[in-house]
Amino acid sequence: MAREELTRLTGNGNGECGKDDCPNVYRTASGSFVVQGDISQAFMAPNGEGLVEIPEETLREAFRALGW
Repeated sequence: MAREELTRLTGNGNGECGKDDCPNVYRTASGSFVVQGDISQAFMAPNGEGLVEIPEETLREAFRALGW
């Protein structure tokens, strides 16, 4: 899936990152979410999965974009 196929919910010019490539939340056409953030070493995720860490404000911005 290409980034262009995702709806970007965060980082559209507001906040400390602005439009730069930093923690973001995207929505897929099927309604699931893709999260971009710093790699976390909190624990070992199962094969095929990964852990990322994003700031609370990024999630709040995504919720606002969805009207939640």
